[in-house]
Amino acid sequence: MNGSGKLNIVVGLSILASFMLYGFILIYLRDFAPGKEEWVANSLIGDHFEAKLAHVHGNLFAVLNIMIGYLLLKLPVGRVSAKWISWTGLLGLAMPVGILSELVLGLPPYLVLAGGISMVISVAWLAVGIARANLTSVQ
Repeated sequence: MNGSGKLNIVVGLSILASFMLYGFILIYLRDFAPGKEEWVANSLIGDHFEAKLAHVHGNLFAVLNIMIGYLLLKLPVGRVSAKWISWTGLLGLAMPVGILSELVLGLPPYLVLAGGISMVISVAWLAVGIARANLTSVQ
């Protein structure tokens, strides 16, 4: 067992809490804000859709980091692989941050693509690492 994974859990829980709070902003905009009818009417297009997309992916990728971190702490994945799996999982968080940066700052979707690709690599690498691991000694 190695130390890789703890940072994924800590960052994952922090990001999860942040995007949960962001969800309350979306609830406010949908249910309580002045002009809420317009917000709801446009919720499946443009900025409103992007706002919801960031919320969903922020929470999903946070939970994935918690899972990645826990599995890295508990399963005998090789040290070098564990380090790369951990970091690519953390870099995956660039996807929801990238969606928000598109929405708020008008930036191009490079962070979205980089984060999405990074998360796919992390999860796939973790699958391979677990498949290759000797799990007979795991308690």
